[in-house]
Amino acid sequence: MKTYKHLWDKFISMENLELAAKKAVKSKKSKWSTKVFEKNKKQYLIKLQQMLIDGSFNTSPYRIRKIYEPKERLIYILPLYPDHIVHHALINILGPIWQSSFIRDSYACIPGKGLHKASNTIMCFIRRNKYVLQCDIRKFYPSINHKIVFNIIKKKIADKKLLNVLHNIIWSCGGETNLPIGNLTSQWLGNVYLNEMDHFIKEQLHCEDYIRYCDDFCLFSNDKNILHEYKKKIKIFIQDKLKLTFSKSCVYPVSRGIAFIGYRHFKNFIMLRKYGAKKMRKRIFNIAVYNDYSELAVGQLASYRGWAKWCCSYNFIIDICKKVFLISQSSALFIYNKIFKI
Repeated sequence: MKTYKHLWDKFISMENLELAAKKAVKSKKSKWSTKVFEKNKKQYLIKLQQMLIDGSFNTSPYRIRKIYEPKERLIYILPLYPDHIVHHALINILGPIWQSSFIRDSYACIPGKGLHKASNTIMCFIRRNKYVLQCDIRKFYPSINHKIVFNIIKKKIADKKLLNVLHNIIWSCGGETNLPIGNLTSQWLGNVYLNEMDHFIKEQLHCEDYIRYCDDFCLFSNDKNILHEYKKKIKIFIQDKLKLTFSKSCVYPVSRGIAFIGYRHFKNFIMLRKYGAKKMRKRIFNIAVYNDYSELAVGQLASYRGWAKWCCSYNFIIDICKKVFLISQSSALFIYNKIFKI
């Protein structure tokens, strides 16, 4: 395995820090902290560069917020400066290195991939297989072991100064486990962690039709006994090597439909999952009742359009518009013409 040693100078270069800052402020330009940073960006970046050089950079204290949708989780929030910029600067350098080691059918948080490419791949696998083994990891990010993930990183990254920065970020929330949900680095390190399992499944189990999106993954076969064997071996591997456990793992016919990445996939069509459709309907009705045409509401509706247009949702959207029409005619026309004309 190729190792990379001389990365520090690229990481702390002003060119890389400026690119990281550009990415970090994207979609956050209305925030007060962003405006303060942008006003004196050059001075802030020079100061950050010096902090990295003299080793005085430390992860800032987290602000923790609990969310309940789609499930109860703790979100860890860091300031834009210096943390988000450092995280983006790290991924600018390490992202391409890690991505080169990922398997083809890992789709989460990887540039050029994403939900819809994963959905297309699922459809291909469904059409040539009868059964699926679908698994999910229990409390994935809170269960990631710091020592194990750091040892995995050291297999490819041998730059000591860069490893010190990564060590500071990985252990920033204390304890032996937990990568904070909300950090850009956590998304990538989660992929690095489960990349070990990906290669085990592809190279030792020799499963040809396998796909993973974050901690949700599926293996396909025309023989359900093979999938049961895969299940046993994967369970042992993740327990022994990664200190993880399943939250669910079941083998069933693909004809039942596969609930994955917000859609329910069948052989000849794709539908929205019930939970997602219910959430969408509730939000649209609230917009109609309160005549909410704010920038936030329009953005949410636009995201729903992007979500709905990739599946069989026409009748669902028409039904919503008819019911919204009874509440507010102008809202119904706005929603249909501007957002859901798909």
